[in-house]
Amino acid sequence: MNLQELTQRLHRIRDNNDWRVFHSPKNLAMAASVEMAELVEIFQWLSEDQSRQLPPQALEHAGQEVGDVVLYLLLLCSELGLDMDEVVRAKLADSERRFAR
Repeated sequence: MNLQELTQRLHRIRDNNDWRVFHSPKNLAMAASVEMAELVEIFQWLSEDQSRQLPPQALEHAGQEVGDVVLYLLLLCSELGLDMDEVVRAKLADSERRFAR
């Protein structure tokens, strides 16, 4: 996955629709949270087993919501001047240091 290319494509969509004024870090964080809530809603009231065996339509819907969350987080990183690849790798290295056995 080329995050720079994805971010550029997102910026084209944003700019073509004059949405930049709405893409403050605060708004993007809230939008990502809303999309995460939509993902959580798919699993609401399911058992553990059901959540691991979603029917095809629910699985597709979950994928769409995951995509929404990731895209908003890419935009948020862009607005904050963060490199998504760097922050994810740094967090993973921290988790490996703290939790790997």
